[in-house]
Amino acid sequence: MKILFIHQWFPGQFRHLAPFLLSKGHTLFAMSMNPSLGNKWQGIEIIQYKAERFSTPNIHPWVTDFETKIIRGEACFRKAIVMRKEGFYPDLIIAHHGWGESLFLKEVWPKAKLGIYCEFFYLNNGADTDFDPEFPVLDVGNVCRLRLKNLQHLLQFEDADAGISPTHWQASTFPESFRSKISVIHDGIDTQKVIPNKNVQMTINQNHVLTKNDEVITFVNRNLEPYRGYHIFMRSLPELLKRRPKARILIVGGDDVSYGTRPENGETWKNIFAAEVRPHIDSVDWGRVHFLGNIEYKKFLPLLQLSTVHIYLTYPFVLSWSLIEAMSCGCAIVASDTKPLHEVIANNQTGKLVNFFDIENLVNQVCHLLDSPEDRERLGNNARDYAKENYDLKNICLPKQIEWVERLLN
Repeated sequence: MKILFIHQWFPGQFRHLAPFLLSKGHTLFAMSMNPSLGNKWQGIEIIQYKAERFSTPNIHPWVTDFETKIIRGEACFRKAIVMRKEGFYPDLIIAHHGWGESLFLKEVWPKAKLGIYCEFFYLNNGADTDFDPEFPVLDVGNVCRLRLKNLQHLLQFEDADAGISPTHWQASTFPESFRSKISVIHDGIDTQKVIPNKNVQMTINQNHVLTKNDEVITFVNRNLEPYRGYHIFMRSLPELLKRRPKARILIVGGDDVSYGTRPENGETWKNIFAAEVRPHIDSVDWGRVHFLGNIEYKKFLPLLQLSTVHIYLTYPFVLSWSLIEAMSCGCAIVASDTKPLHEVIANNQTGKLVNFFDIENLVNQVCHLLDSPEDRERLGNNARDYAKENYDLKNICLPKQIEWVERLLN
């Protein structure tokens, strides 16, 4: 069969599925805006598309996001028209529809089946929007803005033959009328490669070597921002460093914003909250806090393997791959007691759950685990077992993804 993947930054969530389908004899193409891919990625032909315009200055703020989706959808549509003229007609389109790229593709290829990756549907209550009182939504019209933000989802539901979502909670955010079409299948973690390693070493500051004999607290975000609890984590550091004079704090994440709003005046959330806690931490202790930025995956796994206690915090929002990877590495995890975690972390079984805003309890639970090697080992082993039983790429997730594709094709 001829299968077309669409992802703004391909391969994204299709990193494992696409190459596997290619290996099974299907003909694969991918449309992407990712210039680093070139013309091919792992044997898959890459078709680049490009937005030809920007969002309109001073447009009504409620429709800014929708216009952005239309611009991307148009870019894909016009590239698809060219592809059709050249004789291209896919049997199946698999798209991450969240950025709008697949909005108009059924107008080009009406007989192609369309499967969409359902990552998140915005809610006025019970999810990220009204969660953090420190960042309140001041405009009562925000409910209208979110309704329009979801408009592109609703339009694509009419065309989509099926959906796929990585977690039950993320799938539950979508409207009931479409939820029956969504299969809950995680992207998958290669638990045969993402494993514990008691002999791991990692060099920081160019010459300081850390091993499993060191006390290492890890915190990982794509970008350091409130949606992933960076502000809460940073506010825990003065007490953590005071109570743990030998601990090293390893922080992974960029300076940009993946989710939510940007701070004003060109600031970064990383610097804002570092500056907030810095007066409460002396220079010697601050020297034990290491901002590593965004690191390569080959360095990321050793960091998780090195971790004595791993902290994961999030608003009620999409679940990070890094959490499941930390579980697969056998990390002892302290995580926020928020909805995305409830199907992954069972309190005191596969990790410790704490109220997102309870900094004191966060510190207490981390310190408890640092003092309790047997408890760390128990939680880490349970976490790894749970990851293998529910999120293993080759034995669990990929076979289910293939079944989902075959149902669409047949």
